[in-house]
Parts: sequence; structure tokens; C-alpha cells
Amino acid sequence: MDAGWESLKTAPTNHEIMADEFIKGFALFAIGALAWFTFGGWYRTPSYYNIVQLVNPAEGVNTAYGQIGLLAGDVAFWLMLVGPIVFWVLIPASRELRKSLNDDAEAAN
Repeated sequence: MDAGWESLKTAPTNHEIMADEFIKGFALFAIGALAWFTFGGWYRTPSYYNIVQLVNPAEGVNTAYGQIGLLAGDVAFWLMLVGPIVFWVLIPASRELRKSLNDDAEAAN
């Protein structure tokens, strides 16, 4: 049997690639949200009876570990927002752009 046919059997389809990109974006969203909720609950929630939680300014964080916790919470927040945008919007758009540019280059030849 020719090795070329074997590669066709194992090549992922477009639906499999899109499902893979979706789950990567969703995983980054879920991990970022869980971490942001955790660090926000520890460092930014003075009382659970306040209306505004998770977005309060941090108070009484005087240690290096507290500063690391605040930084980790901010990184988790941005991971929660940017991760899905990258995997759901930017990567598929760049693939479509690359495919259209390749199609235009082939049509010009």
C-alpha cells in the first residue's frame, strides 16, 4: 500500500480542527475564570455581604505572596478574555486569510 494513502486516513478534517480550537478556547476560558474567581475571592472581596465583589481594589496586601496573588488574578482575568478570542476568532480568521491568499496565488499562475 502506498504511504500517501495512509496519510490521508490520519489527516484531520476541518470539523476536527475547529472542534479542537473550540475546546482549547473553552479550556482557557474555564481555567482563567476559575483562577480569577479564586484569587478575587481571596484578595478582592472584603465582605461577602457587599454588592461589588471580585473587582474591588485590593486592601491590606502587604506581602510578596499577596502581590503575586494579585498578579496571578489579573493574569487569569486576561487569560479568560484573550484565550477564547485567540482560538475562536484570530486563529480561524488567519487560516481563512492564508487559504484565500493561497487560492489567489494559484489563480494568478
